[in-house]
Amino acid sequence: MKTINLIVAIATLSLFASCGGGDSTQEAGTAAPESMVKKEAAAPGKDLGVGPIKSGSLGETVDEALAKTGMETFEAKCTACHKMGKRFVGPDLTGVVSRREPEWIMNMILDPELMVKENEAAKQLLMEYSAPMANQNLTEEEARGILEYFRTL
Repeated sequence: MKTINLIVAIATLSLFASCGGGDSTQEAGTAAPESMVKKEAAAPGKDLGVGPIKSGSLGETVDEALAKTGMETFEAKCTACHKMGKRFVGPDLTGVVSRREPEWIMNMILDPELMVKENEAAKQLLMEYSAPMANQNLTEEEARGILEYFRTL
C-alpha cells in the first residue's frame, strides 16, 4: 500500500509541477518582507516550518489591499487544488491561520518540497492527501499576500 501511495505521489508531483508556471524571482536567502519581520524569537514549541521565513508577525488588522492581491494570486495559482469550505485535492484552507503559524504557512507556500521533506506536519498532510503541493515559485511578497487573504476567511 505504501508503494502505491509513493507511486501516486510521484505521478501527482509530476503532474502538478507544471501547474501555475511563471518565473521565480525569489533569491535564496532573501529576507522576509518588512511586514513579517519581528525582532523577538518565536516562542519555543511553535512549528514555524522550514524555509526562508524564520520569524514574523501579523498586524492587528488585516491589510485589505494586500489581502485583495493575495486573493487574486490564490485564485490564479491555487484553486486547481484548494477549494474554500471543502476538501479537494488539497486541504480546505478556511481557518488555516488558526491552525498553523504564519511562518509555517508562508514556508509551505514558498518551498513545499523542503517542508514535506523536513517538517512533520507537512509530511502528515502529504500522507493524508496523497498529493504533494506544487511549488508555484511565488515570491515572499506574493506568499505574504496569500497569508493576508487567509486572515479574511
